[in-house]
Amino acid sequence: MQVILADDHRIVREGLIAMLSADPGIEVVGECGNGRDTIALARKLQPDLIVMDVSMPDLNGIDATRRIVEMGSNIKVVALSSHSDEQFVKGMLQAGASGYLLKECAGKELVLAIRTVKRGRVYVSPEVAGVIVNDYVSILSGDVKPQSPALSSREREVLQLIAEGQSTSQIGEQLHLSVKTVESHRKRIMDKLEIRNVAGLTKYAIREGITSLDG
Repeated sequence: MQVILADDHRIVREGLIAMLSADPGIEVVGECGNGRDTIALARKLQPDLIVMDVSMPDLNGIDATRRIVEMGSNIKVVALSSHSDEQFVKGMLQAGASGYLLKECAGKELVLAIRTVKRGRVYVSPEVAGVIVNDYVSILSGDVKPQSPALSSREREVLQLIAEGQSTSQIGEQLHLSVKTVESHRKRIMDKLEIRNVAGLTKYAIREGITSLDG
């Protein structure tokens, strides 16, 4: 089984490579430090599975997973995160991930998760399973939280870069957009969210799991 590792911490990737390479059924064929590079490498290598960090700079694991799934390939994604919060777990699973486990459990669980997903099943770490159960119970009881305004994929991408402190010109260069187009996206984001300053946008991005500002 060919696997790509996506994590913005090199030491984490090196540890995962060493661990997974010990399994004869797993071959690590690539590694990336952000979601944007992960998408490009996935398109190029067409691996069987990606182990995807949720919080990464430039493009987070949630949006990277959604785009990879939308590519129409059979690539599976297993989320590996230090976050057990609802917005991250739900975000990854709703984006199309087939598994979610915590980094603190990776040593004993990751190979099991990969094998489970390879068989066409979903693997969720016991430590975060309660999030899914609670959400299901809320749906059954009708006690569902109001959904946040829907941002487009591009708007989420721009919002993450704003929250991470990039200027309009830097965002334009990163996304190959004109300054005018970036400003237009920023205005639509602010209008949809009814937020009028960068501090508010940053708080929203963190709350929704678009960025965690770990780095």
